[in-house]
Amino acid sequence: MIVAMKRVTLVLKANEKRSALKALRKLGLLHIDEVKSTNETIEELGASKSSLEKVIATLAGYEVEEYSTKALSKEKFTTLYESALDLIEERGLLSDQVQLKKVERERLREWGDFSPDQIKELAKHDIELSFYKVATRELTKLSGDDVSYIRLASSGKNVMIATVNSLLPEGVVGQKMTLPEHSLADMGSEIESIDQRLDQIEGEFAKIALHLDHFKAHLASVEQEERFEVVSASLQEEGLVAWLSGYLPAEGVDNFKEVATTEKWAYLIDEPGEEEPVPTLIKNRKWVDIIRPVFDILGTVPGYREYDISMWFLLFFAIFFAMIVGDAAYGLIFLIGGIAMHIKLKKANNAIILLYVLSLTSMVWGTITGTWFGSKAILEAVPFLKALVIPPIANYPELFGLEATDAQNMVMKICFIIGTVQLILACAMNVWRKLGERSLAFVADIGWLVMLAALYFLVLMLVIGTPVNLGLIASIVGISFVVVILFGGQAPGVPFLKGLAAGGANTFSTFLDTISAFSNIISYIRLFAVGMASLAIAQSFNSMASPMLKGFALPAGILVLVIGHGLNLVMGLLSVVVHGVRLNLLEFSGQLGMEWTGVNYNPFRETVESSKNTL
Repeated sequence: MIVAMKRVTLVLKANEKRSALKALRKLGLLHIDEVKSTNETIEELGASKSSLEKVIATLAGYEVEEYSTKALSKEKFTTLYESALDLIEERGLLSDQVQLKKVERERLREWGDFSPDQIKELAKHDIELSFYKVATRELTKLSGDDVSYIRLASSGKNVMIATVNSLLPEGVVGQKMTLPEHSLADMGSEIESIDQRLDQIEGEFAKIALHLDHFKAHLASVEQEERFEVVSASLQEEGLVAWLSGYLPAEGVDNFKEVATTEKWAYLIDEPGEEEPVPTLIKNRKWVDIIRPVFDILGTVPGYREYDISMWFLLFFAIFFAMIVGDAAYGLIFLIGGIAMHIKLKKANNAIILLYVLSLTSMVWGTITGTWFGSKAILEAVPFLKALVIPPIANYPELFGLEATDAQNMVMKICFIIGTVQLILACAMNVWRKLGERSLAFVADIGWLVMLAALYFLVLMLVIGTPVNLGLIASIVGISFVVVILFGGQAPGVPFLKGLAAGGANTFSTFLDTISAFSNIISYIRLFAVGMASLAIAQSFNSMASPMLKGFALPAGILVLVIGHGLNLVMGLLSVVVHGVRLNLLEFSGQLGMEWTGVNYNPFRETVESSKNTL
């Protein structure tokens, strides 16, 4: 359910704005219209926030058995914080240095170890050596020239030489070696020294990582302070008065009024305008709220005036997940994983409960279709599992005396039924909302509803070959199309003829939407197709491993099964994201007219306890 919001304009004394903001933050209800602005304080807090995030990201990479819970003084924390920043900078510099030295060492390795200082000393005595790497065939060009050179070493088809008191003649191709600052031995010592220091830094980081929770707490405090300053900068002032605006849940109006009266604020509370970017606050029953992690991962938020489809998303997503994964054994693996996470965390959060639901639906679908690791042999070996199968939708219908084509057609039909039901549900939701708005446009949605029902039979005829009365279908679709045109442009307060003209102007787009509605129903066949693909992959790996599951090849056969089914599991999860989510966010949401352009309700509130605001 999307919570109703109220528009709030708050007026207060300019010289009391900071104390007023603290009271407002403590209330924690008002979503403030923040204006992008900056000042020296905001910039400093932003820089501090970035530095803390860098430190936390570094420390999070170290495994710690138990984090320190001992309170830190402000001075002690500052010392640790500055040490961590210095170590990060030092590690970065040393890592760059050691990398450059290793590259230089590799460049010089083919030349062997020598002392650059000795080469420089020879130059002082008028013996200047220049070093080149030339192809072996190029040496013949030097024989006739008045060039003295020393052959030092060979490297494949190349030769390392040193010319004495001369450069390489123009006709000879060679690569000159730049004299290094240090010998290979010295470079090795320097690299070893740097590596030792890097090891010491790692040890120091491991010690500081014990206090990771303190850094996180300080970051939360800085973020809270930064937002306070941003909100403060968002206040508009004129003379002795300052004001701001925002949005408040209707259920929190009484609490706001109580605080406003105590603080002696002036305020105006009214309904948000139609075009205002009202934030979206969603509240659902606990059993529906388990789908929230999916929305959080996707980053999708419905607009304030759109639908909260959490319940329907959960219902259909569970069905889609089951049909795409399609294997009871895979569902059992997910269930075991959920139990393991539950035990480790010692509580079941929304993500774990959702995993339980998806696991169970996968097990149910896999059981009634007779799919356990995609193996026919398991069904034949375990009569109990075979007895649980519903033959008309079985993946191995031959075990029940049925044709594979008939079973596949039945599953496809189920996919189309699910799709049609979901799309018709969207139409029904639109009808209900527009009836509440007293908009004649609800008739157009009834037209879409009837059209979708007719198109379902057309899909069955084209895909499965089910005989239908094509003339009747065409008549229903045609009449529904006209109804949509007549009433699609109607709206509250709009004269009927004007709405009729608007609907007529959209005739071509309505025609395209009709084609889209047809394709949307067909789109649900992806549930069948992806499920069958997963089954085929499982069968392929089973066939590969079957000859090896005996004798000395048994470990290899088990490895093939583990890797094969592991890959299939991962691909199944990816398919759920691509296809299962898509059907909800595109086909279903599109029929609802949703654009998912909402903004999360983010009230100005305390995010850390008062006693922990500073360290």
